Amino acid sequence: MSAALAIDIGGTKVLCALVEDGVVLDHAVAETARGSGPAAWLETAASLAAGWTGRYQRLGLAVTGRVSATGRWSALNPGTLNIPDNTPLTDLAADKFGVPALAVNDAQAAAWGEYRYGAGRGEDLVYLTVSTGIGGGIVSGGQLLRGRGGIAGHFGQMRIGGRNGARLESRMAGRWLTEAADAAGHPADARGVFEAAKRGEAWAQDLRDTAERRVAELTGDVQLTLDPVRIVMGGGIGLSDGFIDNVAAHHAALPPALRPALVPAQLGVLAGAVGAAALADDFSSN
Repeated sequence: MSAALAIDIGGTKVLCALVEDGVVLDHAVAETARGSGPAAWLETAASLAAGWTGRYQRLGLAVTGRVSATGRWSALNPGTLNIPDNTPLTDLAADKFGVPALAVNDAQAAAWGEYRYGAGRGEDLVYLTVSTGIGGGIVSGGQLLRGRGGIAGHFGQMRIGGRNGARLESRMAGRWLTEAADAAGHPADARGVFEAAKRGEAWAQDLRDTAERRVAELTGDVQLTLDPVRIVMGGGIGLSDGFIDNVAAHHAALPPALRPALVPAQLGVLAGAVGAAALADDFSSN
């Protein structure tokens, strides 16, 4: 099968990749102009992919937020990217690039990429990205679960203390680490917090330990709910040095049947693009 174009649109970057059978032949990245809107983000992608014209026949999009079965795009957390409700993403992309387009949430796409070509090994998995926020995707019985409204696997959007409570990602992900560091009198982003923890600074070690414990609680709940063969962890925080091992240590006392098998994502920042391309391949062959 010939190559597919994959476009990954998130709150910080627009990534384009030319992908064939799970192999990234080329890729390019630009910063997301957060206030400009979907048409401008697709224009950025077109500029990144301009040199690949004629080398692809289909398009897969991996995007933050919620994507319906009909390719309409909406925000789940406007703080990540403020997407107008029901943006006709696949129609806009097909018109822009001149090829059939399929769109899916970026963490769901990453779950499929890791299942097909990465750490999933073709077995049931949950993909969990711990980065600025928390996203997720579920593969069960060889199928990517998207759900009725396209929100399956969005663990970070679960509420603490009921419907009006804070989102779960606001207690353990990058935004929380940045806010907690500032409140502690040590302004730093998540990377700065982890670097300070490595240097032995107690305030940073406390924040890191809290984040790891809370992610352990989440992965334990995911295991009890879905019982996947493994939980594949990605994202800048999830893949930081020692993070997965420290989270796993919180499960050490559990019986083996209840203990999540935590493994690092193998495809890194390209997981969403690889997964979106694979889904576009599957869509075009049906």
